[in-house]
Amino acid sequence: MVELRTVVLHGDDHGPPAIAVVCDSLGQIDLGWIETGDAPIRWRATVYKALGQTLGRALPIFGYDDLFEEVSMYYWEGETDDEAARQSMIDMYGADEIENSEMTLPSTMNARRPEWMIADNAARPSRLPARLRQLLAELHDAHAALGKCDPKRSAWHFDFETVCEYVPGIEECATLPPLTLVPFDQFARELDDIGRHGMEMGFMDFCGLCPLPDAKRIDDWFATLRAGARFLDCAQALLKYDPTRR
Repeated sequence: MVELRTVVLHGDDHGPPAIAVVCDSLGQIDLGWIETGDAPIRWRATVYKALGQTLGRALPIFGYDDLFEEVSMYYWEGETDDEAARQSMIDMYGADEIENSEMTLPSTMNARRPEWMIADNAARPSRLPARLRQLLAELHDAHAALGKCDPKRSAWHFDFETVCEYVPGIEECATLPPLTLVPFDQFARELDDIGRHGMEMGFMDFCGLCPLPDAKRIDDWFATLRAGARFLDCAQALLKYDPTRR
């Protein structure tokens, strides 16, 4: 699903070493049957919603709501309704240029979402096939287990200020994560625009960074690493499972 690597970092000023989990993948997660399959919309929307609610616990990833917020700031000075967004663009570029351009407005952007991206289209668990219901339950169980890990000892948590201490200059990177659940086919322009800084300066690609002040801390780190790997394995199982194939 994604390529990850671990890196051992030396602390400045004789601080403790740290282990980081870094994401080497970039762009849209391969959504498989959710995006390209023939399963009912409600099934696809249910899994897409679940992934959007959970994957951020382990991966540097953003979804549609994050994209919309970034686009709102980039195009419309933070406005979220059509009239205010149009006026903000007129103020920036002039009425003539806006009239002759194919401008993106909040409503037209929202309208490009495939039906399976809309959370309200998700089905109740009782309406799902048994195997799909089981895979979703396993995902949520693994997500909950990972959430119980102590953040200070977790392979999948980081504090930005701590990262800056171990990786000088990283504050120049984009705050945007490198991964997204937003389909590129429908939102290529928006993804390109908000991702430009990251493509030039790098993305915030850390999954976690854990300082190791003593040797015993490494055992906790490995335990959380396994918990996160189990969670990601559950997510991958959902993406690989096409309920229309027997």
